[in-house]
Amino acid sequence: MFMGKTTFNISGNLVDVWKKEIYPAEISVNNGKIVSIARIKEIQLPGAGYIMPGFIDSHVHVESSMLVPSEFARLAVTHGTVATISDPHEIANVCGMKGVEFMIENGKQVNFKFNFGAPSCVPATVFETAGATLNSSDVKKLLEKEEIKYLSEMMNFPGVLFKDPEVMKKIEYAHELNKPVDGHAPGLRGEDAKKYIEAGIYTDHECFTAAEALDKLKYGMKILIREGSAAKNFEALICLLNDYPEMIMFCSDDKHPDSLAIGHINQLCARAIAKEIDLFKILQAACVNPVLHYKLNVGLLREGDEADFIVTENLIDFAVKQTYIKGELMAENGKSFIQSVPVQPINQFNCTKITAQQLSIGIKDYPSENGLIPVIEALDGQLITNKLWLEPTIEGEYLTGNIEKDVLKMVVVNRYNNAPVAKCFIKNFGLKEGALASSVAHDSHNIVAVGVNDASLTKAINLVIDKQGGVSAVNNSHEMVLGLPVAGLMSTDDGYKVAEAYTAIDIFTKEVLKSSLTAPFMTLSFMALLVIPHLKLSDKGLFNGDTFSFV
Repeated sequence: MFMGKTTFNISGNLVDVWKKEIYPAEISVNNGKIVSIARIKEIQLPGAGYIMPGFIDSHVHVESSMLVPSEFARLAVTHGTVATISDPHEIANVCGMKGVEFMIENGKQVNFKFNFGAPSCVPATVFETAGATLNSSDVKKLLEKEEIKYLSEMMNFPGVLFKDPEVMKKIEYAHELNKPVDGHAPGLRGEDAKKYIEAGIYTDHECFTAAEALDKLKYGMKILIREGSAAKNFEALICLLNDYPEMIMFCSDDKHPDSLAIGHINQLCARAIAKEIDLFKILQAACVNPVLHYKLNVGLLREGDEADFIVTENLIDFAVKQTYIKGELMAENGKSFIQSVPVQPINQFNCTKITAQQLSIGIKDYPSENGLIPVIEALDGQLITNKLWLEPTIEGEYLTGNIEKDVLKMVVVNRYNNAPVAKCFIKNFGLKEGALASSVAHDSHNIVAVGVNDASLTKAINLVIDKQGGVSAVNNSHEMVLGLPVAGLMSTDDGYKVAEAYTAIDIFTKEVLKSSLTAPFMTLSFMALLVIPHLKLSDKGLFNGDTFSFV
């Protein structure tokens, strides 16, 4: 669709990632490809900017931006991102094969290099209700598509370790088709890590300590340094780039629209420079390694490559002056030239509104030991949670939250059919009033909500149901909702408008409801993610992520 027919020359200070040099050069582009790169005699070209390969997000769920791929691209190109390794796992859990096809087709409408994977774990577990199933035959059909570049993160690491037949078939199909397999193995160490990697899984974006990452590096696994809206592992892992530049990549994993409007992979490059890491090692991680590992059709500033490159003002904060993809200028000085395209939503949302009575928790209906009850402890900036045993707050025959102790009620509502509501308690959200609700709830995307009382929870949840998906925040006098009609995950609106709307609801959550979290909605979205330890809540009940069993 995008042939890059423009012919032009551009001069600047070339950041040559192959020769590890910076020198003045003139690049000639014809029909979307680089036909020549010629050194210029000048020692430097003041004010001309620095020409370098475009940035690549090596693992991202586009759905978590609340934007369809075409709108994600509109925002991302302004920050010098030219390509993504995109796992459509979220929409696949809601809409199955049709969801993956939606992402591919919408992404094709714009000049941006989306590289989608075949979701390996739909549903992620049997302990929750999802909207679809992709078996090994379905995964094989996806992997056979030209647009599908890899097998997405294999979250079922117990299935790999115990050689589950369906799991192993998916991995084998990817190997047969010479397509990489992405990993997902939080906390896996030692012989188990080795066994997982030996199955042919060569990346992991879930390391949250350098020690864990080093353990996996020694077995040949590549480590993706993740810095998203909720999970932030940059500080813990960036030191590894000094010694393992060929084994490190940068990713966001999950990026909400407000933070995507501000920056992307360029921010990680700037932070790495501030830590005095070598520029060429940084660009190896941000640009080169993803292309080589995933065999991408993305140019790296060589003669014959497609003209995918950026011009930055400097090599300190990586402020992007221009972004070129296939020789076309796609962004300049913060303005995106990608146009919005019409979107026809797909969805699966079949539950009816709830009542406050459905949210009560009887004393006898909740697990306890020695007079204590299990409580999820949310950790700011992490997907992992802690399991606490705390004294309950009792009112009559019921358990309730306790605002003073920052222990609130959390619930998960099955969005695919009417079913009993799952309930538990959670600490560290910090709400002083009201409630939050969201149909973005990894991995099955049922409705997850947290609040100070049942009336607020009911109001927030029903706002989401009324919109057939979205995020909401309420108190006694105000209610806010951002509708997400595409699978209950993404908006059909202009990406910048979505970012503004999300910013407003985020500010309300923090300044009025008083949430203490950096990204309350992103953190909430992971409280039903069963494949990340230690304690989570699915629509079927409280779940122990260490034993993979209900509490």
